[in-house]
Amino acid sequence: MNRAPLIFLGVFLALAFSWTGIVLTNQVAYGNLTPIYDDAEEKIFPEATPGVAQRGQLVYQDLGCIYCHTQQVRRLGYGSDIERGWGERQSVPRDYIREKRVLLGTMRTGPDLRNIGARQADSTWHLLHLYDPQITSQGSVMPPYRFLFEMRKIVGEASPDAMNLPSSYVDGTPLPPHSVPTEGYELVPTERAKSLVAYLINLKDTYAYPETFNVFPEEEAEAEQSEAPAEEGH
Repeated sequence: MNRAPLIFLGVFLALAFSWTGIVLTNQVAYGNLTPIYDDAEEKIFPEATPGVAQRGQLVYQDLGCIYCHTQQVRRLGYGSDIERGWGERQSVPRDYIREKRVLLGTMRTGPDLRNIGARQADSTWHLLHLYDPQITSQGSVMPPYRFLFEMRKIVGEASPDAMNLPSSYVDGTPLPPHSVPTEGYELVPTERAKSLVAYLINLKDTYAYPETFNVFPEEEAEAEQSEAPAEEGH
């Protein structure tokens, strides 16, 4: 008896049920999530991503940042993300609803970046870090991205975007001579660099949605205390 049709049907049904459970169920649960309007702040959250930050996301993808950085803060008990200061609360599905492509990542060679804009909002810091990570973070394993910058001769007035490099790394080691502008030259970030920095600064999930109740560490502690049974008197 030829059992090939039965085997094929069994495999097909297994795949169909798997697809239903993994894809369709999540779509039903999260597909109808919408932004929330906050009357007090008169804003919609999550806020729309500015155009320059959207361009920066493409640079982020192009450079392969996703291979070393994640964008998902795990809740307490499932890692040390919050203890490390990577976020004030765990990430929730509503955080990502404005993103056409969610860049969760797979490895954490570097820190999680979901809230890097809340941790570090200084664009100058980000530009220095991209140009040479050792300037801002001694011992970092991140490679320099100097090709995102242009060393050019000053013609007329200096560019307002010209970078003011320190004379040495954070440990006092002098920067390589070829990386520091000489007299008459300036170092300026390219549009790709500025867009990438705008994207990084835009990454911040600090708003408390209804579903984030008790996901802030202090709220969880208060909830546990309120649920603890009262001790009997002696």
